[in-house]
Amino acid sequence: MNQPAVVGSERGVWIPDVAQRNDLAVFADRARRLDDAAVIRLRTRADGLVGAWVVTGFDVVAARVVAGRIRPSDLSCAADQLVAGLGNVDDSGYADPGFPMDSGWRGALPPETGFVHLDDVPVPVLVELARRGADLAREHGSAHGPPASLLDQEVLQVGSGPSAVGVPMRCVLALTAMRFLPENAGHESAGHETDVVRVRVMPTWLRIDARYGSVFRRRGDPALVLR
Repeated sequence: MNQPAVVGSERGVWIPDVAQRNDLAVFADRARRLDDAAVIRLRTRADGLVGAWVVTGFDVVAARVVAGRIRPSDLSCAADQLVAGLGNVDDSGYADPGFPMDSGWRGALPPETGFVHLDDVPVPVLVELARRGADLAREHGSAHGPPASLLDQEVLQVGSGPSAVGVPMRCVLALTAMRFLPENAGHESAGHETDVVRVRVMPTWLRIDARYGSVFRRRGDPALVLR
């Protein structure tokens, strides 16, 4: 968006639209609540929008897209500093993202294109799986969080035949922890029974798009997401 730059500012976030600014603030705040040391990466996309990314505690990358502008075109910042900056903007929509945290981001980002659509899954199915996973996590978890065996369990098969892909519990829990699914989804009275999440894949990434954001999980060696 062609908004006037703040004179003398070499680094910053410009989001003039209040709704878009609130969307990014909510994303950053949810990331902060999951990890008070969370680092948000912001990058200008090919379509001119801004992608916001965070690595959740489930070793899953969560993302949200907003309309705005950043300088430089790829920057990382602390989630709490971004929340504070977005709450104190000037007339141009400029927000100070705080100190650079580029060294705090480990790993590559998924590509913007190249994903193949496998299938759509009703939101209530994901919500029910998340509830079961949360119950099991409370039952078998420790001070270090849910066991890896639970997080890595494939709780949903999407597609059929050789192209079928398993969705691990960690992706389902990340979707709900970031509150990317509609509130009260799964209740017939909520009116969300027709909502779906879209599952897409490419050779190196699994992608799940929900109403309020997307999560990505590295395929093959998942630890590469943090390298």
